[in-house]
Amino acid sequence: MSPAAVAAPRRQRARSTARADARLVVQAWFGTRLLMAVVAVWVMLTEHRSLGDVFGNWDVVHYLGIARDGYAEANSIAFFPGWPLLIRLVSLPGLPPLLAGMMLTLIASGVAAAALYRLGGAPAAIAWLLAPTAVFTLVPYTEAVFCAVAFWAWERATARQWGAAAALAAVAASVRVSGVFLVAALAVLALTQPGPVKERGRRLLWLAIPVAVVAAYIGYLYTLTHSWTAWFDAQASGWARGFATPWESLQHTLSVLEPGAYADHPEWRWVFLAEIISMAVGLLVTLACLVQRRWGEATWVGVQVVAFGTSYWYMSVNRAVLLWFPLWTLLGRLGEGRRKLPVWRMVLLIALVLAALVVQVAWAWLFFTGRWAS
Repeated sequence: MSPAAVAAPRRQRARSTARADARLVVQAWFGTRLLMAVVAVWVMLTEHRSLGDVFGNWDVVHYLGIARDGYAEANSIAFFPGWPLLIRLVSLPGLPPLLAGMMLTLIASGVAAAALYRLGGAPAAIAWLLAPTAVFTLVPYTEAVFCAVAFWAWERATARQWGAAAALAAVAASVRVSGVFLVAALAVLALTQPGPVKERGRRLLWLAIPVAVVAAYIGYLYTLTHSWTAWFDAQASGWARGFATPWESLQHTLSVLEPGAYADHPEWRWVFLAEIISMAVGLLVTLACLVQRRWGEATWVGVQVVAFGTSYWYMSVNRAVLLWFPLWTLLGRLGEGRRKLPVWRMVLLIALVLAALVVQVAWAWLFFTGRWAS
């Protein structure tokens, strides 16, 4: 039998496995979106809330306000313009901005899952779709669209398609400040990826595109406020995100957990406890990437951990976990070779999936009912 004849069945099995894996990711995407939507409908029916009351909480108000009126509200400059601008463009034909944002987020979450599928296989994509704070990839927040472009930027960079990576990173840099961290991580990847010195220099030059986007926004804010620190000032005055030492930041976060603290908001204690856990997860992922000499991935997560750890308190780390694709690729390895797993590991995986869904539902309920959800 010829080598080609021997290889043909293997290729066929590989294609069949790939189709099955892709189908499983699509099912996980649809199932998790449906589950959170059911929670939203339940809240609307039982608490007599409108669609806007359920999906338009917290930062959604700011994004829709900027899409409608520009930077008219105090401290609204803390939000980068890319996401509100995209909502405004899609809503131009007459679609309500909230629905436009929901539609974009729904699509972007699928695009992000597809990128993770390329980066770490089906288990990584499914792990991300099961994330506790996945509700922020359903409501009109920046997480879904940022993950979509950032994950694909990394995928393209690892494939050495640096022009495409830079263009995607530029979009990411227009959406949220995390784009700055993405550029830093991509720069490390550009320097550590094998190749001659000139080639590494060309990779770095591509990153001038997303850097220019950030510089343009800073320049725009200067024309509005005559301050080069306008964005930081807005963060500090609006969300208490001024600089603090790491021990002060931890102490401020722990103070929320003290008995009697914020007694009128009992859920805050649990959310801030989760923030501490998320920080610990970030440290562990950074260390794991360093041990594996994945310098770019270590930079991507590590720089964010440093930024959160030098803020007044740990805030929004639970949402930032969605951005940490190295975490999801590491978790995805638990499900590798799932068709040949021993019974105890399969039972463990099923238990983890069920637990993840329960937490996901609880977190969606927090957001949909207007409670603090990070």
